Amino acid sequence: MSQPLDLLILSNGPGEVTTWVRPVVREVRRQFENVRISVVLSPCPHASGREAEIVASYPEVDRIQGAEAFWDFLLWGKTSEKWDWFDRGIVLFLGGDRLFPVVIGKRLGYRIVMYAEWEAQWYRWVDRFGVATQAAIDKAPKRYAHKLSIVGNLMADAGREEGVTPIRSQNLIGFLPGSKPLKLTLGVPLSLTLAERIHQQRPDVQFVVPVAPTVDLDTLARYANPQFNRSISSLNWTGGELMFDDEVPYLVTPSGVKLRLWTKTPAYDILQQCALCITTVGANTAELAALAIPMLVLLPTHRLDVMRAWDGIPGLLAHLPLVGDRFTQLFTWIAWKWLDRMAGGSRLAWPNIWANEQIVPEFVGQFPPETIAQHAIDLLKNPTELEQMRRELDRVRGEPNAAEALVRLLRFDEEDKQNN
Repeated sequence: MSQPLDLLILSNGPGEVTTWVRPVVREVRRQFENVRISVVLSPCPHASGREAEIVASYPEVDRIQGAEAFWDFLLWGKTSEKWDWFDRGIVLFLGGDRLFPVVIGKRLGYRIVMYAEWEAQWYRWVDRFGVATQAAIDKAPKRYAHKLSIVGNLMADAGREEGVTPIRSQNLIGFLPGSKPLKLTLGVPLSLTLAERIHQQRPDVQFVVPVAPTVDLDTLARYANPQFNRSISSLNWTGGELMFDDEVPYLVTPSGVKLRLWTKTPAYDILQQCALCITTVGANTAELAALAIPMLVLLPTHRLDVMRAWDGIPGLLAHLPLVGDRFTQLFTWIAWKWLDRMAGGSRLAWPNIWANEQIVPEFVGQFPPETIAQHAIDLLKNPTELEQMRRELDRVRGEPNAAEALVRLLRFDEEDKQNN
């Protein structure tokens, strides 16, 4: 039996633990024997608080420490459960601050591998980098170029599941409203509104919402409730109610349109059945692209003053007498300036970023739901256009097996060690 090896994976947010960590730990188990996989999460402003629970559900992971105990580990090397460490080990960076693996790897005496995606850092102290493109290698100082290897797009790998066969249905639309409160505030009622508008013209179409693993059903239902989510009444959008049919959960609109809530994760089997998905921006656009699923990408800015419903300091400032309205107006102005820059050339959806052109439609601003609904209906009527979008997604999603290539970088030999 080979000498035992510790693999310490550093990660942070919901996108990283689902689209990076999951395929990598699966691949580690395929390539390595006698390896112990530990995952340590660092704080992330976009975290939901359930990231540790998600990682703990991966059968390949032996140990997991949540973000709340990270600083003691970074500063003093102490985990909350007083983990022991093997003599041989590797620190693998899959999200967070790129200085963290350098500090932790040097303390443990482990080699350091970083998935740098588009641009590497800390060249001198990191042993190997896996990058998505040649452009990342071209940016590196020449004396460190030997440390960088193209492994491909790890985000795109997340959606390539063995045994998942596309079975497209021309009457199934998927809604991905997001997982964070600010996105759900508009995303959930917008999804319900779009479903009703589409149903009016296409009563044969069915709808599904793959629920993000960081969101439970009760939380999702709150954003469909007009008494909780004030944006519904102010925008004259549609609310909904959580109901169960033979133990299958649905959001049901007042007119009876049903959106099935799909709680199995990852949701690739149901997503593969969708003719079209309507999604917010984020890592989910990469997963849909990896599955070559046509999509409409939305960044709604209706009710930018929805910040009045926020918790914490922004919400308090927005409610202050005399200055609250001014603060909200200032935030709205800043947000619109940012959105103008985004709409002025930057891409929002990952497949459009990869292609450096718009291959899936993006809608930014205070668009009427009827516009989006009609666009979706027109696409369903035009299978040729949908197929063209699938071909473009297949072209830009990158070569398969990025996780396999990245895990191969963990196999050091003595010559590597001497060179560094």
